[in-house]
Amino acid sequence: MSIDAEISRLLDVMPASGRMLTKIVSKPQQSKVIDAPFSPPWNRDSRPIYINFDLWRRLSRGQRDLLILRATSNLTNIRWFKADLYQGIVLASVIGLTVQTIQGDPLGMLISGGLTAISARQIWQNNRSVQRELDADESAIKVAVRRGYTEVEAAKNLLEGIENTAQLEGRSILDFTELIRTQNLRSLANLSPVGVPDRVKRE
Repeated sequence: MSIDAEISRLLDVMPASGRMLTKIVSKPQQSKVIDAPFSPPWNRDSRPIYINFDLWRRLSRGQRDLLILRATSNLTNIRWFKADLYQGIVLASVIGLTVQTIQGDPLGMLISGGLTAISARQIWQNNRSVQRELDADESAIKVAVRRGYTEVEAAKNLLEGIENTAQLEGRSILDFTELIRTQNLRSLANLSPVGVPDRVKRE
């Protein structure tokens, strides 16, 4: 497999937003097959997707397509700035902290700073929730359907990609989030009648 040719092919598979906001980087020294690190909001550079192509080449083309679409979806769908309760609290707290700092009120600064930290932490957790992971999978499947896959084929390829990636990385068991994701994908691929309960998605 030519790394340059594969990167070019993957870029063609990705949606336009993925090509603009992410960058595929060869990283043969990493133990993971593919790694798309969570990107903080102040990072204005292209969000990297690191691939160990020595391991990557052992996956089928369909699995590679769905894994890159999933990584792209995971990075481009981060919602730091969305009008809801926590974003409103962060904005109000930052304004309050600024005012209290100007006025030199230490108690006001402490309260405003605490509210800012709590709300920002909640936003961070929401962006790393199980539901968000499932949404990223389903978003990748929707793009794959536009690339010629059926929904069942796409779900099956992503399911197999997750399982085979774990094997290539030397992991004998999947982590909790991966287990939830694979169960949801089995349901989407018509391999299991059991989906993921809503209470689990909210964790």
